[in-house]
Amino acid sequence: MTPQDMETRIVRYGDLQPCKTAFIDAHTPGSDQKENFTIIGGGVSESPDQHVHISTPHGFNIGAAGQPPKCRNSLHDHRTAEAFFVLSGKWRFFWGRWGDAGEVTLEPGDIFNIPTGIFRGFENIGTDYGMIMAILGGDDAGGGVMWAPQVIEDAADHGLILAETGKLYDSKKQERLPAGVNPMPLMEGDELAKRGEPTTAQVIPNHVARYWDLVAYADRKPAMVIGEHGILRDKPGFEVQFITRGSATEAKQTYERPSVLMPVKGHWTVTWDGGKATLAPGDTMSVPENLAHSVVPSMTGEAAIYQITGTGDPAGLTWTG
Repeated sequence: MTPQDMETRIVRYGDLQPCKTAFIDAHTPGSDQKENFTIIGGGVSESPDQHVHISTPHGFNIGAAGQPPKCRNSLHDHRTAEAFFVLSGKWRFFWGRWGDAGEVTLEPGDIFNIPTGIFRGFENIGTDYGMIMAILGGDDAGGGVMWAPQVIEDAADHGLILAETGKLYDSKKQERLPAGVNPMPLMEGDELAKRGEPTTAQVIPNHVARYWDLVAYADRKPAMVIGEHGILRDKPGFEVQFITRGSATEAKQTYERPSVLMPVKGHWTVTWDGGKATLAPGDTMSVPENLAHSVVPSMTGEAAIYQITGTGDPAGLTWTG
């Protein structure tokens, strides 16, 4: 594969194309400044304005959320895994029916494998624009987003209606639901009762890994962060590894499925027969299946990178094995 071919599989941070109308809370005060990015896969955007950078199926989706200070992403749930690592900024994640069951604050490099079956939201509590990178299980990302009822009600008060088809309609643009199409019904009764309300103490030990702990784990060999034998044990249809300067190797590796490289600290050089490329924090690289390649830091200083690989396990609820 030539460097030119490989460049089509790299999404540079500076080339990311945001969508500000991706979800139902795009007009709701406090959430109306957020930007959504779909990097690999179809994502879960409800807007036709969403740009997809790489549509090749990987068995999982890669996306990102960028938000200025005090901007919030509203309470929602997914049918499959949703994991985030912080690229920049300081973020508060919260969960529960009303967002008050528990919370955790994450900083650059920290990763959160959010349990399925709970409403979750997040906000930038730092002083500058921040970015979090997302991994969603499955090629179809589980069929979209399920919103807490109050989110849909608040959105309607500000002109956005979510159809039962999962598409958004903006009354501020004189858009109306098509004939025969109903609004998305509000979740209620038994469905709401299924949503968990775990405490902070219950969630953090099994679902959060701190950057500096991962640096220690990956001092001599890559650390399996999310996986059947990972620090965060789960089988969401993908595995997440963490590589540092101490655990990087010039030896080339191959994988049976496409993998994704996402630097969080430092610059990294990816080398394969036929070429090489350099990645910086915020860049995302899709490596084709069965392509032998090595990944090593290209400059001195702190260096860490996440690698995501599909496993073939069905994307679904958080694994409890």
